[in-house]
Amino acid sequence: MQVLVMRHGEAGWHTLDRERELTEVGRLHAAECAAQIADSPWRPKLIWTSPYVRARETAAIVSEILNCPVEEKPFLTPDDDPGLCLDALLEHQTSPLLLVAHMPLVGSLSTLLVDGHRHGIPFMTSQAVVLDMPVVGPGCADLKAQFLP
Repeated sequence: MQVLVMRHGEAGWHTLDRERELTEVGRLHAAECAAQIADSPWRPKLIWTSPYVRARETAAIVSEILNCPVEEKPFLTPDDDPGLCLDALLEHQTSPLLLVAHMPLVGSLSTLLVDGHRHGIPFMTSQAVVLDMPVVGPGCADLKAQFLP
């Protein structure tokens, strides 16, 4: 299975966390990253997104460029346990799959899948990585590529 993990685009700070919207720069960077993904061999068939506004907006931009459907998932919010996402991946068969979420979740999920721990690595806004997992599980993924705006 191939999973692309992407952090949402840059968002403003003027409202409640769940309702923060993308800035113009955030929209532009999300589109730039999506265009890179579109030109890659890891073009996703499906996007899972956090229910937070900035992630949904990012997923909508990416979805339009990649022409693939989006599903909202409640376990992709900033402070969710990456194990919840791992459980969902174990039950899921579509590959490549793109996840649009937040820090610290994107960092902790990536290290859980690659290194088997949850310490987390930093992600820039609109950054995405490609993880290849012959078997879905902690420490089973290899980092294949990354996309930066």
